[in-house]
Order: sequence, then C-alpha cells, then structure tokens
Amino acid sequence: MLCSDLLAQADRRQQSAGKAQSPRQDSGVEVVAKPLKVCIVGSGNWGSVVSKIIGSNVKNMKKFAPTVKMWVFEEVVSGRKLTDIINSDHENVKYLPGHRLPENVVATPSLSQAVQDADLLVFASPHQFVRTICDEIADIVPKTALGLSLIKGIDEGPEGLKLVSDIIREKVDIDVSVLMGANIASEVAAEQFCETTIGSKVLQNGLLFKELLQTPKFRVTVVEDSDTVELCGALKNIVAMGVGFCDGFCCGDSTKATVIRLGLKEMIAFGRTFCKGQVSTATFLESCGVADLVSSCYGGRNRKVAEAFARTGKTIEELEKEMLNGQKLQGPHTSAQVYRILRKKGLLDKFPLFTVVYQICHEGRAVAEMIPCLQNHPEHR
Repeated sequence: MLCSDLLAQADRRQQSAGKAQSPRQDSGVEVVAKPLKVCIVGSGNWGSVVSKIIGSNVKNMKKFAPTVKMWVFEEVVSGRKLTDIINSDHENVKYLPGHRLPENVVATPSLSQAVQDADLLVFASPHQFVRTICDEIADIVPKTALGLSLIKGIDEGPEGLKLVSDIIREKVDIDVSVLMGANIASEVAAEQFCETTIGSKVLQNGLLFKELLQTPKFRVTVVEDSDTVELCGALKNIVAMGVGFCDGFCCGDSTKATVIRLGLKEMIAFGRTFCKGQVSTATFLESCGVADLVSSCYGGRNRKVAEAFARTGKTIEELEKEMLNGQKLQGPHTSAQVYRILRKKGLLDKFPLFTVVYQICHEGRAVAEMIPCLQNHPEHR
C-alpha cells in the first residue's frame, strides 16, 4: 500500500461518513481529510522512547491524529497495573523511568483494540513475540495500514534468511518500512542529538514515517535499501557482544577496533550472501550501519552484558534479570539464528567472529578463545 493510497482512502472514509470531501490544492497535492491514526505495538524501553517522540510530534501536525495508542503487555508494578500508571502518571516506570510521556499517548492492554483502526503501526515489541503478535492482529489491522518495524533481529526461512519485516508483511499483509540507527534509547529519551535511518521499499511511505518521527534532535534519513538497513540493525548486536567479551577480558582499544572492523566486514559479507536484492555499500555508511555499530560497541546493552558475562561467569539469563529489568538481549538470539543459517550453507569458516560469539553464548566456549579465532580470520590470510 502506498501512502498516497492510504491518504486517498482516508479521504473516502470521511465522505462515506457523510462529511464533505476536502478540497484539493491547485498543485494537485491532496489535503488530508482525516488525520492518520498511529499505534505503537510494544512499550518496552525503545517503544516508550518512540512514543515520547511521536506523541509530541502529532500534537502539532494536522496530518496525524492527536491521540497515539500504545499496546502494553500488562504487568503489575508496585501493586498497580502498568497501563494505569502510564495513563495517570504519564511515565513507564518499569522500562523508561524518569521520563515523562506525552499525555496524548494512551496505553491499552488489548492488542486488538490498539490496532483495530490504526493507519500507521510502529512495531517495537521483542523479536521473539513478532509471530504471535502478527497472528493475533492479522484479521484486525486495516488493509490500508502501513507498518514501521523498529525490531532488531532475524529469523530463518526456507531460503536461509528471514527478516522481521518479511514476517510482518506476510502475516499482516501490509507494506512495512524499517527504522535502525545509532540510537541508544536512554540518550534519545534525554533528547541528545542523534541520527537514524528509515529503509523503505516504497520511498514515499518511508518519507511519511520520517514526518512522523523527525525532530530537531532526532534526524532521519530515508533510503530504499530496506533489507540492508534491517540486517545492519540485527547483526551489529553480535559484533557488540564480541566487543563486550574483549572488555571483560581486559583487551585494549586497538583490539576492540579490530573486532569492530572485522565485524563490519562480516556484516557486509553476510548481507551480500543472503539478501535477495542488491546490497549497497553506501547503506553501511548511514546511521543504521557503521554509526549504529560503533554506538552499540561502546554504549549498548549487548556490549555491557557481554562484558559482565566475561567478568562474572554468570549466565546471560541471570544478567538480563539483574541488568535489564528482565528485558531480553538480541545479540545472543541473533547469533543463534545466524549460526544456523551459516551452518546450513557450510559457511561458518568464513564468518569466524559471528561463529565464536555464538559458541561463547550458547556452547560454553571460553571467552579467551575469541582472539585466537580472529587471528586466523580470512581477512588476514
């Protein structure tokens, strides 16, 4: 679905409701007859940050409806329902404490009610729940809707790689763009300046989401190499785990720089091997590529937990509970998906960094063995 079709259908819905059709400008550009309704599917750390941006933006833009629905997986926090806390105190005290959410962001525990009349769906749920969510909403979401995925992860498919956006497209039957970038959630929430990248197979749909999300301190670039944008967002978490292991093993900045460089090379090689369309090297120079990789390898949660894993000997699950308030890391899960895809194609030896991160996370391989693996990297032969 194109955003022009979405706007036109919104216009026709207004006519069918007995209202006068909006006039057209002489330039031929349509005036939006009915504001587009936005729903955020997910309310964790990043979903709450995005709700803060979108909630503030739509107040001043006639193109979008002033109320933003946010689906919240209901939890009880200090004896109160999380949705009640968000709607009365305007703060997600569990996943984004200390940051006030706009009052026009309305939390609902009902997924079906949240999405039933949405024109724009922003997916920010954990990767592990995407299929279940899509199955539940497939027959409810308007067929004119557009999606934007903020979810960083990949799955396996019959041909190897399966992107999260592919899952949403197939199950919900809507066009899906993706947003990935050097965006540490706590820093974005604090309104520190940063960039991000929207990848969209239909450029005008990506530009519509840019209108929804861009602020003076959150700058958005739109590119059409959507699959590469999404793949960068997933693979950089594996590299960040490798850097965290280096930190835990007391390696220096030169070693970390080597891990980042080799990790970027493996990201590019993986994309060229498994993406269906053309992979542009230029996309790796956008915020979704090298910038997100660097920020994740120095300030991201995957790096922090990987360092603690190397220093303490605790399991990933224990550290998630202690350091992330129960939220899940994407690095270990993505490394497992990548490992299986590479093993199936007989390519493990060409991706030693991805392989050793998986083995450390899931097979008990010693962290100290990571460096010898990289010393024999194909790049050095």
